[in-house]
Amino acid sequence: MDNTMWVTNNTGWSDFILVGLFSQSKHPALLCVVIFVVFLMTLFGNTILILLIYSDAHLNTPMYFFISQLSLMDMMYISVTVPKMLMDQVMGVNKISAPECGAQMFLYLTLVGSEFFLLAAMAYDRYVAICHPLHYPILMNHRVCLLLVSGCWFLGSVDGFMLTPVTMTFPFCRSQEIHHFFCEVPALMKLSCSDTSLYETLMYLCCVLMLLIPVIVISSSYSFILLTIYKMNSAEGRKKAFTTCSSHMTVVILFYGAAVYTYMLPSSYHTPEKDMIVSVFYTILTPVLNPIIYSLRNKDVTGALKKMLNVESVFQETIK
Repeated sequence: MDNTMWVTNNTGWSDFILVGLFSQSKHPALLCVVIFVVFLMTLFGNTILILLIYSDAHLNTPMYFFISQLSLMDMMYISVTVPKMLMDQVMGVNKISAPECGAQMFLYLTLVGSEFFLLAAMAYDRYVAICHPLHYPILMNHRVCLLLVSGCWFLGSVDGFMLTPVTMTFPFCRSQEIHHFFCEVPALMKLSCSDTSLYETLMYLCCVLMLLIPVIVISSSYSFILLTIYKMNSAEGRKKAFTTCSSHMTVVILFYGAAVYTYMLPSSYHTPEKDMIVSVFYTILTPVLNPIIYSLRNKDVTGALKKMLNVESVFQETIK
């Protein structure tokens, strides 16, 4: 074998080929248009939500501060994978270099890890607001919120810094085809020609901790919340609390369910096709659903949107 080819194959610094969603579709052009529309909707919806939260005084609360951070993560999250996938389809190129693959992997792991912990922080916020309303301004002051959000970003980046360098240093001497639409760790590990069982076990334990800690916080928070809601005398208060929490739980179930499948189920349950479909849920569908879930089911957000639209219409009439 040629020495140059051997070095290329065993260092992993050659281009990878992303065998993505479009290769599995009978109508790739239509699928490309649909994903592009979803991408634009995600950017537009989350941007509007962030602008509303920071422009309306009624939305300057811890809950909406966390929602704005969730929207920011979702916009970054979908931007890490979808633009590359769409550009490849349009240009007819499906290659990604090893440095680009590593960068995509790091950003993806950081953002998904950060969102795990942010959802736990949001659950804790709802617990304090509903179960300890009198102490809420003290327990969830601006400084505490900043610390919680900073901690979420830090823990997410730790996940990225831990897994990315180790994954990218494995020798890849098998096929360069990644059976996924982005550089996800499990899909990339299948290309390694060395024994990755120890690393996969450590990665599994790491993911268990990354999922277990937030799940415990979320489960405990909502257990206490449900008990408190059950004891409420006010039907209106019970309805408002349940509506707020059900929105959050919808996001949690979608996001954590997909993550559990991807990182915690044995490899015998996985196929490339199933993995890609599940990944679509938490990389493409969840980011576009979040602003819909948190806006259409929330009177405060819809009220702020109507106010913004009224101001814009008045401004346009004044110009005319």
